[in-house]
Amino acid sequence: MPDHASDRIDPARLREVLDGPWAEVRDAHRDHLDERFLPVYGETGDQARERITRLLAELPVELGVAAAFPTEYGGRSDVGGSIVATEMLAQVDLSLMVKAGVQWGLFGGAVAALGTRRHHDAYLRDIVSGEIFGCFAMTETGHGSDVQQLRTTCVYDPQTQTFDLHTPHEAARKDYIGNAARDGRMAVVFAQLITGGRRHGVHAWLVPIRDADGNPLPGVTIGDAGPKAGLLGVDNGRLSFTHVQVPRDMLLDRYGQVAEDGTYSSPIENDSRRFFTMLGTLVRGRVSVGGAASAATKSALTIAVRYGDLRRQFGAPDGDREVLLNDYLAHQRKLLPALATTYALHFAQAELVAALSTAQGGDGPVDEHRQRELESRAAGLKAAQTWHATRTIQMCREACGGAGYLAENRLPSLKADTDVFTTFEGDNTVLFQLVAKGLLTGYRDAFGSLDGWGRASFVAEQVREMVLERTAARSLIERLTSAVPGRDEEVAVTDRGWQLRLFEDRERHLLDGAVRRLRNGAATKKDRPFDIFNDVQDHVLAVAAAHVDRVTLEAFVAGIEDTADPAVQALLARVCDLYALSVIEAHKGWFLEHGRLTPARSKAITGVVNGLLKELRPQMRTLVDGFAIPETWLHCAVLREEPRRQEIMAAHDATGDPPASSRATALSST
Repeated sequence: MPDHASDRIDPARLREVLDGPWAEVRDAHRDHLDERFLPVYGETGDQARERITRLLAELPVELGVAAAFPTEYGGRSDVGGSIVATEMLAQVDLSLMVKAGVQWGLFGGAVAALGTRRHHDAYLRDIVSGEIFGCFAMTETGHGSDVQQLRTTCVYDPQTQTFDLHTPHEAARKDYIGNAARDGRMAVVFAQLITGGRRHGVHAWLVPIRDADGNPLPGVTIGDAGPKAGLLGVDNGRLSFTHVQVPRDMLLDRYGQVAEDGTYSSPIENDSRRFFTMLGTLVRGRVSVGGAASAATKSALTIAVRYGDLRRQFGAPDGDREVLLNDYLAHQRKLLPALATTYALHFAQAELVAALSTAQGGDGPVDEHRQRELESRAAGLKAAQTWHATRTIQMCREACGGAGYLAENRLPSLKADTDVFTTFEGDNTVLFQLVAKGLLTGYRDAFGSLDGWGRASFVAEQVREMVLERTAARSLIERLTSAVPGRDEEVAVTDRGWQLRLFEDRERHLLDGAVRRLRNGAATKKDRPFDIFNDVQDHVLAVAAAHVDRVTLEAFVAGIEDTADPAVQALLARVCDLYALSVIEAHKGWFLEHGRLTPARSKAITGVVNGLLKELRPQMRTLVDGFAIPETWLHCAVLREEPRRQEIMAAHDATGDPPASSRATALSST
């Protein structure tokens, strides 16, 4: 067998590319978060909650989780730095990451984004410092993703100049609320604002829920959400309110104000538009969840790849020793495409974080068009990243066999702790619908409702161009795609322009088809708007998936273009080939059905993918080492035994059998 290590490039050069503009934030976490912050395997829920609460208080503020807050309140006005800090915490302990995210991302972020100067001056310093622990009370038992239909009410009384906050029935109970069961002293509560007998849609209030001794305040009922599959250190709870009086000035009133006499006013007149503008300011939480899922995926892949370079299984017919797991094509088929997708999503996340930091980091007004674009991109990537995490961590667990099932090897906790991410900060199916509806904005804006699609002489081409002109690195993408010859058969499947064009073509075709079906439905079911959309829901979700695949590939291509080191750039280019061709291979049926691939070319793609796997096999360890996850953070017993295993295998290679004194150790550790 060849020495795979001899073919590797320097992982430090790869690390520089992946660390990106917030490398200092990443390094600060690597330097300061030691064994104290790691998960404790086998602890009870109560023990985990106590430990995470203590560690949250010990977490150095300067590391950056609270960096998004203005400098005058203890932050650094660094939106991107706060998201990157969240990713780094996810590699240490996901409970700690979620707890920090609730405190500084959701709770504190809502006060910062939805409140005004008086709320900031009164509360932000204590939120940033951790003096005030808080909750983000949006989700209800009966309404999760459909936030606009929340049932909790907050009715203004001009006589007392207070709001009456009330949970009218059990389905309106605030559920799954992080920090509620144990530590929260205040909550940002979302409810229907009613004044003068008229509803003005969902708004948010800052509401005390516990006294200084930790007891629920009058009218506030607090319960525990109960045992969970993972995230044991996060105290999820339930909140109900029985006619709780909330002072008028506790309304977070950046987007809607209530005067002393009960008069309502807002800079945004339309209730629906105001609601989505409010939610849009909170997009950072969704971006953080997607980034955290990818961070956990990197940890799982690092463990699985390194284990595959240690564990031998079965002997080659012409050899005198067993074969490393990573030398099997079947194993490479599991790990390397997942690794390539993880790289692609890393560059897509980096591009999104940079764009969000630019959009939200300034003092000027937010560009509404750009904000909508960011919301759509965040929704799509969060869904893609969390679904990828769920699939990949399970695959890594299986790739490590019995070792992957032991708690001491980290994979079970990664699997349990990330499983909720697919429904966290928005159910993924609903988020993909949001992406698809964003792609159809041109139609919706032009005709006002689904009915118009049945009467319109509006061609899909206009929507196509609207979609394409909004993506990043358009000049680079256009240069690559325009250089592709007319006949596909004349182009190598590793031609980047051909890959980009095929991804574009798939999205365009799916979008055109969805529009046609919607218009046909509008012509025959114009009085049943729900049926019009519901009948094409599968098609709409396919549009969203194709869109996310395309923007992810484009972000990867742009990241490679910006890479200065030639060796790293060449490696990334081959990883990008594997990502692109793996997606095409996974959707072979569609491409064949629609004439985008011939059967011969389809077969050729599988052959090229297998060739890429062999080519990248020597770089598997380099690719995971590029993530630069500290050895301590992996918290994996089987990897701590790596030097001993290598010693045993060296003896095995020299003699054909492990030394007698080592045989028991080798058997027990595998």
